[in-house]
Amino acid sequence: MTEKKGCAVAGGCPSDYVAVSVAALSMIMLLSRLALPFLVHKTPTTKGSGFWLLWIQVFASLNLTLSLVMSVNFLKFERMHWWNSCYIWAGWVEGPFGFGLLMSCRFVQAFKLYYLFVKRRLPPIRTVVLLPLLLLPWFAAVAFLHIKRPLNERCHYRSQWVILMVGLHLLYIASIVAITRSLRHIEFRFHEFKDLMQGIVVSTAAVGVWVAAYVLNEVHEDIAWLQVTSRCFLLVTASILVLAFYSISVSQPLLSQVSLRRRDRHEFETMGQALRIPDSRRLQQMEPILDVDSSEPLDKLLRNKRFRQSFMAFADSCLAGESVHFCDEVDELDVIPVNDPVRRIYMTRHIIEKYIRAGATMEVNISHRTRQGILDTLDLAHPGLFNNALNELMHLMKTNLAKDYWSSLFFLKYKEESNTQRDGIEFIDRVNVWDHSPRLSSVHGAADDPFHQEQPLKVSSSRMSDS
Repeated sequence: MTEKKGCAVAGGCPSDYVAVSVAALSMIMLLSRLALPFLVHKTPTTKGSGFWLLWIQVFASLNLTLSLVMSVNFLKFERMHWWNSCYIWAGWVEGPFGFGLLMSCRFVQAFKLYYLFVKRRLPPIRTVVLLPLLLLPWFAAVAFLHIKRPLNERCHYRSQWVILMVGLHLLYIASIVAITRSLRHIEFRFHEFKDLMQGIVVSTAAVGVWVAAYVLNEVHEDIAWLQVTSRCFLLVTASILVLAFYSISVSQPLLSQVSLRRRDRHEFETMGQALRIPDSRRLQQMEPILDVDSSEPLDKLLRNKRFRQSFMAFADSCLAGESVHFCDEVDELDVIPVNDPVRRIYMTRHIIEKYIRAGATMEVNISHRTRQGILDTLDLAHPGLFNNALNELMHLMKTNLAKDYWSSLFFLKYKEESNTQRDGIEFIDRVNVWDHSPRLSSVHGAADDPFHQEQPLKVSSSRMSDS
């Protein structure tokens, strides 16, 4: 009993090593899930804030798990150095840089969805500003802890402080529940609301068990077996929480923001495919090649898909294809009906993140006034949102790309394909004329088509009338 009580106070019980092993395994799985798409599937990295939220979430998960190991006496070590202080691990690392940061990442995701689909505008606060604001209550609480010094030598709070810390944890969950509730009427295309609800259920259940173990561990210091059991549950539950929380990421198509699941990227190659945009205005692959006249307006020529593909390939070879790709995706946006604002917002946000934002992967060359007008819009579903940008880019393409295209090999190849297709169409027309000739039809009908007797009868009746 003395030995058990000693490990309950100093750490090093068998259950402690089991809990630490579970925590280490969950961290290995978490890091592997983060690195696997980049190492195996060669997933391209993005510059958006949503991508960095993944790394911040993993950082917060590591902090939360490590802070519990260091502050709840799982392992036998002496607190002789400043970096081993209870206020470092139980205060700063576990609070604002652990649990607080983990919940704040999910709140930022819900906050963005709220402004995009409820307010129909881009969030007014950038992620780099919003995250520190969300962590201010934690910073204030930890600073207050340093002043009052409520922790004992075992890094346990007094009873009245336990209520304060538990309330702070529950406050963040309540805020996520409140903002998620405001999204319940939106018909999302990629299960964002479902993922948010799953995250709330998982986090609430895990935090419920975690808080119970936390309270038991903090309050009942004199019961050895309860100390050992409660801290084991505390670490195991936290390990499951961070792994499940990362796995239930808010879904978005094309791997663009939050989710790094390989199957999403494999299923959708473009945002148009992800949104099931019909090809009613976009011409099909078998569309005839136009006889191109360089005097015709470029925007009219680009309506033909084969010419657009040839012109886009030329622009890409000149490392200036972002303007053509932008026009192509805006054309897809125009296909979506105005009375379908959710899909229009998805497509608009994709275009802004890919072409409009400063530092975007395919940032287009438009004026600062036009760019800010798009970013500051009060209605992301407005049908004329990109009109000014289209006019500017079309003017640039007419004065630069179009002049070089007429003398390029891409245009010569397009003309060659046009002539080849025209000859094929003329041959098919001649064959169709032959097939519809009455004399040839009667021969084919008598010799090759024994199941149809109407044609010979018609021919014979015509001969009788001639006679």
